Amino acid sequence: VKGTASRGAETMSSSVAGPDCCGGLGNIDFRQADLCVMTWLLGYMNPWDSSLVAAALTIAFNPLFWNVVGRWEQKTRQLSRAFGSPYLACYSLGGVILLLNVLRSHCFTQAMLRQPKMEGLDNPAAFCLGLVLLGVGTLFVLSSFFALGFTGTFLGDYFGILKEARVTTFPFNIVDNPMYWGSTANYLGWAVLHASPTGLLLTVMVALVYMVAILYEEPFTAEIYRQKASRSHRRS
Repeated sequence: VKGTASRGAETMSSSVAGPDCCGGLGNIDFRQADLCVMTWLLGYMNPWDSSLVAAALTIAFNPLFWNVVGRWEQKTRQLSRAFGSPYLACYSLGGVILLLNVLRSHCFTQAMLRQPKMEGLDNPAAFCLGLVLLGVGTLFVLSSFFALGFTGTFLGDYFGILKEARVTTFPFNIVDNPMYWGSTANYLGWAVLHASPTGLLLTVMVALVYMVAILYEEPFTAEIYRQKASRSHRRS
């Protein structure tokens, strides 16, 4: 779930374009926008279908939930006190996150099944591509889990359960946040297997939500480990 959970203090720098970039939105003439793509997309789906709305809501809610709860725990230690142990609290929250992810996958699948297929993706080549994406995604997710462990995957650093050093073994030596990108690859592969434009659109949403989560999680995790290093330095 949380690919950056316990990989140690890692600084992150990013540049964000200011509101005046490219002249701002005020210079865009929306009357000249080409609506052909939107018209084509809407031809494949009903954006107001309840299953599609449910899938979008679960995709947006899950990372928000674990980040809010994780930060609350890191500041208050309320869950650790309630469960009598940070490990038990972390295991319990991890179980809730797993159930939420199962619900998200179910809603994602139901949204695809209730919407039309795309003829261009309904062929053996696309089916094989979908299988490859699922294989790569599953490899990244499972190898990330084994490298981090349960507490490292499910917000252990927010509970004070910290790694001694940053994890640099596979797949972290290949890509940052492999848990997130492996999960995204799984959803993309699942969408391609079902020849579903709805699935492709929801996969884009999954990727965007994870990108936002990474922007919030990495600096916060880096600060946790900076504080740990500072305490260790004072004791020494």
